[in-house]
Amino acid sequence: MTPASLRFLLLQVRNADDPMRAQEVLCFARALRADAGQFRTLDLLATAPTPTDLDRADMVLLGGSGHYSAAGQGVWLDRTLDALRLIHQRAKPTFASCWGFQAFARAMGGRVVHDPSRAELGTLPLQATQEATSDPLFAPLAPRFWGQMGHEDCVDRLPPGAVRLAFSEKVENQAYRFEGLPIYCTQFHPELNRDDLIARATNYPEYIERISGTSVEQFAAACRDTPETEALLRRFVTEFLDVRAYR
Repeated sequence: MTPASLRFLLLQVRNADDPMRAQEVLCFARALRADAGQFRTLDLLATAPTPTDLDRADMVLLGGSGHYSAAGQGVWLDRTLDALRLIHQRAKPTFASCWGFQAFARAMGGRVVHDPSRAELGTLPLQATQEATSDPLFAPLAPRFWGQMGHEDCVDRLPPGAVRLAFSEKVENQAYRFEGLPIYCTQFHPELNRDDLIARATNYPEYIERISGTSVEQFAAACRDTPETEALLRRFVTEFLDVRAYR
């Protein structure tokens, strides 16, 4: 298998008029060194992936959400949580960031809370856990590394079977994997670089003032690229899909 032959299914939670729907595809494509044409998107607000959808993809991806909370309620969210349980049951290779991180935790028995006091936005430092030192994706990272952040919800209890891989000063759970399964979840965004994060944050400018308490210009000046965390996605493909071209 080669990078160009991979088929990705990106599950999205964004309004139809949100320009970040298209940006999200491009961000994952760049981080995975793939072409946007290799991605199929599915709107979780309207539907859920079927077993056939999962079978047609080599890898499932979940990212952030513009205006929706994984701690909320709704028919669409109940349907989505059921779909994530199906992905877990089928051991489908999956990488979930931000909203996906939170939703997967909730689906499998963890707890997600809305807590603005622990909100994070920007390029922020993270700390690897002891378990991360023997993990095939996280072991190459330095004990202290940087990631792109943007959230007000957080996972304050991991689900059973989750192995914690990272934390930050404010948030105890920043990354986990499911024991024995090719499913990884990060609160931070490995698919984003500095420019992506700035574009994402300025599309929702209310978050910059509310969370960081700075202007857009000050926020942008404090952001930086994080190639170390972008590499997590390519290592996932190498480890679980045997795509050797990344090595």
